[in-house]
Parts: sequence; structure tokens; C-alpha cells
Amino acid sequence: MAVKEKRGRRRYVAFTVREDMRKETLISSLRKLGGDPPYVIQCGEGWAILRCSPEDVDDTISQMKDADPSSVSLRTSGTLRTLRGMYSELERLRPPKKR
Repeated sequence: MAVKEKRGRRRYVAFTVREDMRKETLISSLRKLGGDPPYVIQCGEGWAILRCSPEDVDDTISQMKDADPSSVSLRTSGTLRTLRGMYSELERLRPPKKR
């Protein structure tokens, strides 16, 4: 059985955000909106990636717009590798791997 059959499919949405936006600030802003906030993969230096289910992509974009009105949704992908390959800044800002 494939992993996605157990946990479900995921989508990753890349955004441009305010330069001063940090991961903790974004998480706090999304939680204040109520409901079930999307998971923040990374955020810093004007870039962010959020994870959600395929059904919640539009809601995630809307929540991000409410949390940071200056944010712009760039692209949605099924893999982080694709997003980071398209936007070199996302690869450069990638958090270190957990061990």
C-alpha cells in the first residue's frame, strides 16, 4: 500500500510574503483566523510554502490572503521538489534536514 493511500494526498502552495514575515509570525496569524490552519513548511525572506489537502487549496490561499494581505500565491504542486526546483530562493531558504 502506498503512503498516500494511508495519509492522503497533499498539495504544496508557494507564496511571496512580506520580507519581515517569519514562520512563527505566520503560524500565529493563521491560528488567529480560527478553523484548521494549513501547515507551514517554511517561511522567510519574502517566501513561504504551505501544505494542505487537494480539496483545501482554495481555502489555504484565502487564509493566507487574510493572514498577510500582501501575499501572492505563485504555484501549487504535489511535491516540494518541484516547487523548489522552479524557485531557487525556496531551495536556498530550505530548512536543514531533521536527523
